Amino acid sequence: MPGMKIRFIVLTSFIVQLSLSPISLPAQAVKDTHFVQEYHTPYPIQISPAANNLLTIAVDANDRVWAGGRSGLFVLPRNEKKWLAMFSETNSGPVFDIFCDSTGTTWIAAWNGLYKFDATQHLQPENLLKIAGIKSPLSAVTQFKNAILTAGPDGWWKVSGNKVAKYKITCSRAVRSIRTSEMGEIWAATGMGLFYQNGKKSATFDTVNEIFGPYVADIAFSENGDLWATGLGGITIFHDGKNVRNFHAKDGLPSSDMNCIAKAPDGQMWVGTQGGLSRFDGTKWSVRHSKRWLIHDNVRDIAFDKNGTAWIATQGGVSAIYQKKMTLAEKAAEILDICYARHVRPPYLVGRCALTTPGDTSTWAPLDDDNDGQYTAMYLAMESYRYAATKNPQARENAKKAFEALHYLQTVTETAGFFARTVIPVEWTKMADPDRKLSDQEWALQYVNNPREKRVHKRWHLSKNKKWLWKATTSSDEMTGHMWGYYVYHKLVADEKEKKRVAELVSKIVDYVIEGNYTLRDLDGKPTEWAVWTPEKLNGDPDWLAERGINSVEMLSYLKLAFFMTGEKKFDKHYHKLIEKHGFAKNALYPKNINPSLRTHIDDELLALAFPALLEYEKDAKLRKMYLQSVEQWWEAVKGDQSAYFNFIYGEITGKKALFDDAMFYLYDAPVDQIRWTVDNSKREDVGLTRLPEYEKLQTDRLLPPSERGILRWDNNPWQAVQGNGGRTERTGVQWLLPYWMGRYLGYIGG
Repeated sequence: MPGMKIRFIVLTSFIVQLSLSPISLPAQAVKDTHFVQEYHTPYPIQISPAANNLLTIAVDANDRVWAGGRSGLFVLPRNEKKWLAMFSETNSGPVFDIFCDSTGTTWIAAWNGLYKFDATQHLQPENLLKIAGIKSPLSAVTQFKNAILTAGPDGWWKVSGNKVAKYKITCSRAVRSIRTSEMGEIWAATGMGLFYQNGKKSATFDTVNEIFGPYVADIAFSENGDLWATGLGGITIFHDGKNVRNFHAKDGLPSSDMNCIAKAPDGQMWVGTQGGLSRFDGTKWSVRHSKRWLIHDNVRDIAFDKNGTAWIATQGGVSAIYQKKMTLAEKAAEILDICYARHVRPPYLVGRCALTTPGDTSTWAPLDDDNDGQYTAMYLAMESYRYAATKNPQARENAKKAFEALHYLQTVTETAGFFARTVIPVEWTKMADPDRKLSDQEWALQYVNNPREKRVHKRWHLSKNKKWLWKATTSSDEMTGHMWGYYVYHKLVADEKEKKRVAELVSKIVDYVIEGNYTLRDLDGKPTEWAVWTPEKLNGDPDWLAERGINSVEMLSYLKLAFFMTGEKKFDKHYHKLIEKHGFAKNALYPKNINPSLRTHIDDELLALAFPALLEYEKDAKLRKMYLQSVEQWWEAVKGDQSAYFNFIYGEITGKKALFDDAMFYLYDAPVDQIRWTVDNSKREDVGLTRLPEYEKLQTDRLLPPSERGILRWDNNPWQAVQGNGGRTERTGVQWLLPYWMGRYLGYIGG
């Protein structure tokens, strides 16, 4: 059911210490040097919706961006966002190609001939000069030696100064693109093959042995002078006039419908398709699609400015993908700014926010979530690691505020140890999951589907001071998140007075769980739906089989943490009772259910939260061996997810090599942008689809890079083919910040 957890139905080598204290490996830590981070800015043409259906784009010597499409010619002055229309109403019509020559002049191949704009003129339509002598539609234009060469369905023309003359070339009249070389070669992409001419010598490549297909949409020269031709079906690379290599969609291009190709200043080849764009760096392809990177996935043309920014003409407007050199520390600062700006709400809970206008962060509004407590606890841990790594007093202050917010989630309930999922101001008129009384018929549908379902009419309760509404039905996710946050804060930040308060809170909550026969009881005195660790349930109730391993790990971790913090022997007594009488340590040997019909990524994250305290505070060699075996079973299931968080947790716990290259790749490649744009990889032709590693969702058959996926927390499935919600919410960024600051604290990453 929607919103329900479905459980029922290396850059360098390194060796870490077994201790959970910081690891001192300065020679092996990754130096935080500059790398290239990409960003996207959309530049829609505000003049009219039709203006955004573009066909061509170019950047002139003054870094002005020229765009042409089905409804005219437009220019964007440097460092501005407002486009100017350059065609008057009388000559408005399609523009098919734009070329900026070596003198700074811009040439426009349009529906009714050829235009030029001198770079010294003011950007006004009246300064656009129409070249006399050509009235036919023109589809392509380029520079040829000291002249301009242009073509259309009625033939070719050569423009030299004020002279216009027909230029005789015999090839398909469906000319899409023209490129020339310093040696006097002319190459033309046409609807019936790739045309070549050098002096009197000419040829057309149109057979299956010569080129991927006869329809050639665009051509470009690579860094080494090879010609790349692209169109319907793939890419053919020509060296000295011979086909030397082919690329098809399966090689790394999202669509077989390829529209354009361009060489970037750094030598990479960029290919625009109807399903996004792809870049080849000489070794591998990378894909950019979805509104994270493009205003529309149908890419028609690509151009670059002096700074290397890619200007992309699409069916829906212009996108700019620009690059910025930064360090990981600088990236962390940018993401932290996002978190502070929109994701911390009274009483210092940290969670996602809503965007009233999709993708527009100026329209943000706070948003509650069932797991606000857990995510605030993870933020608490992140700030704790940041403080431990840097001694930044603001990080310490933030951690203290987050702890107080979590503390309030317990005290607001006015119970002996129950704590709320979240709180919202009483003035809020909307919440994510409002109270709703189910009819008997509705309840029957839910109950038959899941006999563990708990019928709850009232989730929200008024605080004693009448300032807050607090939410009940707290889950095991919340419990595990809270305990891990307290563990990290107690260890890395809290002074003696604060340690005592943390210990008192942990003792209070765990006591409450013990008194409820190892359950978290709601206000009705009955366990919440998910917070059940009762031995009889885990070991004897078939409906709890899927949770036997993970819930055993969780409960042992809570008890071990409470005993360490308080020294109260009752916690140790219950710990050993569950091990010796109820086999919880044996249950923990297989904490992760890997059956695809039962597997969830929620468990992956919860085990990462539960393992550290259990392993750090258990000194018995036999139990440690069992718990480390448990960690290995979990690691086998998650190591392919490219999670820096899981990798660093594993290395910290076991002292073994984690997949460090994967962890660092995630930190480098993940976007700074935290908006949850929909990223649909199910339509990509270079990706296969499967129902593994879990059956619930359609997934990709290979894990795509972070920059090609949606923005996910680590309780989500990174293999899922379709991710995101259309840009209607924004993540906090903690899923990136937490492993980064863990890596800094543990000595994996240099400062």
